[in-house]
Amino acid sequence: MKKEEIPSFADYLTSGRKVKMQFFNQINNLVDWRPITTLINRHYTKGMSATGKPAYHGLLLFKMSLLQTWYGLSDYEIEDRLNDSISFSRFCGLQLNESSPDHSTLSRFRSIMTQTKAYDKIMKNLNKQLEAKKIIVKTGVIVDASIIDSPLKPKGQSTYEIEESLQEEGEDENKNKSDNQNPQKTESAPKMIKKVLKPGVDDEGSWVKKAGKLRFGYKKHTITDEQGMILGLVTTKASVNEISNLEEVLESTDLPAGTRVSGDKGYQSEKNATLLKSKNLKNQILKKAKKNKALTKWELKFNKIIGQTRYKIERTFGSIKRWFNGGVARYRGIAKMHTQNLMESMAYNLYRSPGIIMPSGKI
Repeated sequence: MKKEEIPSFADYLTSGRKVKMQFFNQINNLVDWRPITTLINRHYTKGMSATGKPAYHGLLLFKMSLLQTWYGLSDYEIEDRLNDSISFSRFCGLQLNESSPDHSTLSRFRSIMTQTKAYDKIMKNLNKQLEAKKIIVKTGVIVDASIIDSPLKPKGQSTYEIEESLQEEGEDENKNKSDNQNPQKTESAPKMIKKVLKPGVDDEGSWVKKAGKLRFGYKKHTITDEQGMILGLVTTKASVNEISNLEEVLESTDLPAGTRVSGDKGYQSEKNATLLKSKNLKNQILKKAKKNKALTKWELKFNKIIGQTRYKIERTFGSIKRWFNGGVARYRGIAKMHTQNLMESMAYNLYRSPGIIMPSGKI
């Protein structure tokens, strides 16, 4: 007779976390973390902590960042959750007798990885793994842009001040000398006017008018496969028009020759058509009517067919907003906003992957 197994205290504690643990186990089985660890270690040196103890591994901090994105947590909140949640600790490889890295450690890690542009390389490696498992398929891609609103926007009327030029700063020292040598009246140096930014305003963001409304912040220019999986992205200030940087967006990922490139009418231009042809990519950007020339029946049919796939990138943007509270800037400056966009993209791809590789969720 088989001896009845008695549930342990740990089993009791984790009984309510089965869904989380199943997802975390799927991600750990799906991803080979060794090349990710190698990439992180090239840019983040552990060294020793302030107390003399060995510092936390970079992979642990990266997994903390994933959890932070999946659950919409701040640096303080993820620190607390990692200390309280067994499922979080097990996913990150943190032992029960170890405490979570504090919020300042996570912040320093993010700053170092941002400065060295390591997140772009990590995303490319993760996507390469997903492509090998046929989760990402590059037969066709979609490009589009989405605005990230920043709460650090200017408020009230703008103020300006006169900026002293270098020539004018030295004017006082040489004034008497110049007057004695040249009694004629000399012209003063031209005065430069600059905008005064109030405290708490993100000076790297910008205004843009969208759907009749003014919005302040940034814009992420994204390229996905035809199922909405994110392949690459570029982050700019909100005022940058997507038609002007298609080449930069395409270069954020590796596309094989013959790939279909879809996009809305905003990307339609002779320059972009020439660009796609030079890269041996198929142009499937929506057609737009020209002045005094309506679309033909064939062009209308073409737009309808492309529209059946192109909407999926909008679904990607919407899912990031719903699932991860995305669409709002959490940091200041383009560099850190690019990091936020990359982390949300990696979190999105990994979140969807178990369901793509096998609808039952088993890997």
